[in-house]
Amino acid sequence: MFPGVSFLARRRLALPGVFRHRWPPAVNPPTSLTVSVQFQQTFGRAPAVIARAPGRIEFIGNHTDYNGGAVLGAAIDRYVWAAAASNPSASPGAGPMRFHSANSAATLELPGDPGTGLTGADSWVNYPLGVWRSLRDFQLPRPGGFDLLIDSNLPAGAGLSSSAALELASALALLGLEGATISPGQLAGLGRHAENKYVGVPCGILDQGTSAFGRAGQLVHIDCRGPSFSTVPFPAAAHFWIFNTREKHALIDGLYAARHRECMEAAAALGVALLADLTPAQFRAAENKLAPVPAHRARHVVEEHARVHDTVAALARGDLAAVGRLLTASHRSSQYLFDNSTPALDQLVDLLTVHPAVYGARLTGGGFGGAVMALTNETFTEQEALRALGPYVAAHGRTPDILHLLTADGAQVIRRG
Repeated sequence: MFPGVSFLARRRLALPGVFRHRWPPAVNPPTSLTVSVQFQQTFGRAPAVIARAPGRIEFIGNHTDYNGGAVLGAAIDRYVWAAAASNPSASPGAGPMRFHSANSAATLELPGDPGTGLTGADSWVNYPLGVWRSLRDFQLPRPGGFDLLIDSNLPAGAGLSSSAALELASALALLGLEGATISPGQLAGLGRHAENKYVGVPCGILDQGTSAFGRAGQLVHIDCRGPSFSTVPFPAAAHFWIFNTREKHALIDGLYAARHRECMEAAAALGVALLADLTPAQFRAAENKLAPVPAHRARHVVEEHARVHDTVAALARGDLAAVGRLLTASHRSSQYLFDNSTPALDQLVDLLTVHPAVYGARLTGGGFGGAVMALTNETFTEQEALRALGPYVAAHGRTPDILHLLTADGAQVIRRG
């Protein structure tokens, strides 16, 4: 971890040198061929391994992860690509290590492990470097010296978990140089370990787990207590839309910390290790033990955990109207109980949920700003969205960034040799 810098500040500052695409995404996204050509142009030879990992959407399960609950995520059709080759000048078991982003003209060369975190424009390297360090912690083979190139069509600032995708793509590329393979569960754990220990972000397993276990046409169900992973079929006629408010909140670090503390204190007062240990009925029977604010936080978590299971059941029935109601109920709970929404997010949800093609909408991710996810049928278009959001534009003087996404397969090696 890097002392003296708050973890969310580190997350905000770490990746701008990598992710060149904002909104809308680039017309010509990276491919195996274009990444290979970039690698050849940068390092003078072809890559030995090319891997990619998808970003993710938090479908439902808001702040349930660190409370021991369940969450549903979706791997999406926007990716981080990693191409790698062993460095020909490397001595056995040592560097140099060279890192290059498609968004930068500069290549960073490290003679070996710097032992501390990088800052400024090079701070994105902390993610693949943390993965390289984590390979040793997991007793997995790792190259001593290597060249690594990163490209992406994940939009910056979208809350689509670009950091986890960067970690997983880098891990697969570096392991590929050693001829090693890894299970999705171990890959997710490796990425989370890298971010927790070496980047200093105390994230849960949602981001890495969804990126590792994603499948086209499926949602990823994670029981965070295990963790354990499974997939849930997602109807082909349903679509995700992301609406990014571009709100920035200077106090987000303190707000996250406060919610975490309130949840832990509420669990202790209720006599359980984690809030997800309680059913909604059990919570209601004991709610009077809590003051109003912690009671609100706890009620949100307990009921949100139940909503995840109800959503899985509704998807199994093919009842998208019920899924939509659960998504919107999740947002209202964030709005009125967990207090991690904002007026801009609330207005987006209000406007979207009255549209006949929208099943439901909710904030996605941690909240306190950021983006709204809407679940729609196939008739919903960007033009429809722009018409529906007219009052939002009038009130805020800006149009939300809009992105249409599909489910996708998880992290994988695309090419060897």
